[in-house]
Amino acid sequence: MKKFTRTIEDFVCENCGTEVIGDGYTNHCPKCLWSKHVDINPGDRLADCGGMMKPTGLDKKSDLFYVVQKCEKCGHERRNKLIKGDSFDEAIKLFNK
Repeated sequence: MKKFTRTIEDFVCENCGTEVIGDGYTNHCPKCLWSKHVDINPGDRLADCGGMMKPTGLDKKSDLFYVVQKCEKCGHERRNKLIKGDSFDEAIKLFNK
């Protein structure tokens, strides 16, 4: 199974209502940093859960920062790379947890 599938989709964040324009690498809302549990591997849309992925912390590896998320429905955890355009204020809130 492929570890990454580029899937270009626009979506409305189910947490804050922001309209997000996807680029095929978009995996969370840039305003509130929430996402939805829809993938087993990034972009495959094979997860049956569909729960909301709440940002719970911030992680750093080398020079990259990642938002740590936990599914409110099934408990699955994952990290998503923070990118230019993501809310710095929301990331700082996670750092202070």
